[in-house]
Amino acid sequence: MKVIKIEKSQWSQGLDNLRDAFRLFGPVIEKGFYDYRELAAGQAPDLSFQNTRLSPKSLVFPQSETMLNYSLDPADPERNIMKEAPKDYAPRAVIGLRPCDAKAMVLVKMNFDTEEYQDPYWLNLYNATTFVGLACDAPCGTCFCTSAGCGPYHEEGLDVLLTDRDDHYLAKALTDKGAQLLEKAGWTQAADADTIIEKAKQAAEAKVTSKIETDGLRAADTMALYNAGFWDDVAFACINCGTCTFSCPTCWCFDIQDEAYRTKGVRMRNWDSCMFPIFTVHTTGHNPRDTKTQRVRQRFMHKLKYFVDKYDQGIMCVGCGRCVRQCPVNIDIRKVSALMNALSVQARCAV
Repeated sequence: MKVIKIEKSQWSQGLDNLRDAFRLFGPVIEKGFYDYRELAAGQAPDLSFQNTRLSPKSLVFPQSETMLNYSLDPADPERNIMKEAPKDYAPRAVIGLRPCDAKAMVLVKMNFDTEEYQDPYWLNLYNATTFVGLACDAPCGTCFCTSAGCGPYHEEGLDVLLTDRDDHYLAKALTDKGAQLLEKAGWTQAADADTIIEKAKQAAEAKVTSKIETDGLRAADTMALYNAGFWDDVAFACINCGTCTFSCPTCWCFDIQDEAYRTKGVRMRNWDSCMFPIFTVHTTGHNPRDTKTQRVRQRFMHKLKYFVDKYDQGIMCVGCGRCVRQCPVNIDIRKVSALMNALSVQARCAV
């Protein structure tokens, strides 16, 4: 696909041109942290960020979402009838998400778009969105994307990839949606910059010095990993706060609850976490994962083994490092994966 040069002096005007066709979202700083928000009229995304505290998954998978409305009014002839809540699926564009977060959307899509079932809420928002990524030239020290099937210039899941070149951006159109967005913005100056982008990519990848060991996970014996002796040590410090799952761009667990007040009710979908003690409580009161060790093991087995076995698409992680940076007790997925991987390698060597 073609590469477009966008002078930074033309950036704001291009964004204004896009507002006629898209709702715009991008990183903004609030209370010292960067998060993705809808951009107000005249507001530009702050692309000076290194990474956001939370991933942009909430843009297609809101943390709390009303699915259905219903009436409980005895005088209402349609009481107790569920009606779909109003939704806005107008075209949207996310400006400035990192390549790792775009790749995470691709992994999450495997759960919400299957042969058996297509989740309309997730898919409608996903399909309505054009993803404009921002290449990562200064990765965080905890990033390990290059060993997790991703990278600072990874293109999968993006419609456009932006590269910051000081006084201008280079915009690589990766899909028809991306090409149309650039055209609507009025950014049309072609550039012969493939070599520049490739050199920048290599330089950025060289800065990612952290890695995750996963080469033995595919062939590992599932029950051997499940019954490994290190899980109590891994889980010892965990406080089951759920920070790892809420900050993770590939976690997709949710709960559905009805909330009623007087004569009105709603059915809500809310993020949930396998780290919460009541996550697996049955209506009988039985909890098959009633200990901290069982919950911690489930999280890592899901991301590093169950997902690998089911989809054969690598691990359920893109190496953004958010869980490493934000865990209050310093549990590190890289160290856990190394333990799991080493067990697999030892088992193969013993045969």
